[in-house]
Amino acid sequence: MALLGPRQVGKTTLAWEIARSRPAVYLDLESDADRAKLADPILYLYQHTDKLVVLDEIQRVPELFRTLRGVIDAARRDGRGNGRFLVLGSASIDLLRQSSESLAGRIRYLELAPLGAGEVGAARIDGLWLRGGFPQSLLATSDQASLRWRQDFIRTYLERDIPQLGPRIPAETLRRLWTMLAHQQGGLLNAAALARALAVDGKTVASYLDLLVDLLLVRRLRPWHANVRKRLVKSPKVYVRDSGLVHALLGIADMESLLAHPVAGASWEGMAIESLLAAAPSGTEAYFYRTAAGAEIDLLLQLPPRPRPWAIEIKRGLVPKVERGFHHACADVAPERRFVVYSGTERYPLAADIEAISLTDLCAELTAVSAA
Repeated sequence: MALLGPRQVGKTTLAWEIARSRPAVYLDLESDADRAKLADPILYLYQHTDKLVVLDEIQRVPELFRTLRGVIDAARRDGRGNGRFLVLGSASIDLLRQSSESLAGRIRYLELAPLGAGEVGAARIDGLWLRGGFPQSLLATSDQASLRWRQDFIRTYLERDIPQLGPRIPAETLRRLWTMLAHQQGGLLNAAALARALAVDGKTVASYLDLLVDLLLVRRLRPWHANVRKRLVKSPKVYVRDSGLVHALLGIADMESLLAHPVAGASWEGMAIESLLAAAPSGTEAYFYRTAAGAEIDLLLQLPPRPRPWAIEIKRGLVPKVERGFHHACADVAPERRFVVYSGTERYPLAADIEAISLTDLCAELTAVSAA
């Protein structure tokens, strides 16, 4: 198994939670001492054939994938089962390519996203929204300490982590792109406008955006395409995936500043989308729906193996209202269920086939679908 995601406190803790039920050894490949243990990796790994071997920050030693393939195949021939290695690391393009080439049929991927609303509970929703889901940011002693952690994370990721993964992109250029995406949180992608602002060509912007998507820092939400005989929006919507990073990129330090900022609604929408997708069953596909005439659904979830999607409108506020465009869009798409997610806690019908529901309650409902 490989756990892939932005480097964060909590990943190592999760690794040990997984390993708690059996003997395990942990190697941090950022550590010179631990890397030295793998001077002869085959010898070291064969000394621990009866243990779970946790390899953290695998992107530092990508050549290990070839060794792991041989060790795994030898163990299979000897009748030993799966689950001998837990591989942790950033989702670099090179890492994914090498692991898929070397370990095809021998590896399962698990995306390790920041914490979502379904995990932190209703009492911490505001903190999750402001600070984001990275554990050290969310659990910091103050908003100022949380903001400093996120600013340091952004700087470290741009100046140290991304160059280690291979791409040679000026850190300041990537920061400007990331900041522009935060300003346009949840907006339709306009690659030409971004290219002009960065003074680069469209292909370069596309490659930069692909990198941020591959690193699980940005989400491209695809438009739903159906044969409805209407002009549909074809550009994806783009979100910086962690709301705390949105606010750090925009210099938003506290809840008062956030509530007064124009990005507040889009930021809350992005946080809700990430939380819902984290709770949804494996294999769920996410879309939005928008026509040229203004019919719109913020989030369509195609839950396997259901033939019709769930339609979700996202509203920040305590008095949710259903716009006419949502009704028209639902008439086009014919979803199985229809929800309006809002900031309150009560669940009640807004119309005969539409429910107002809290974010944590809908996360719980999606989790129940996953467990069914």
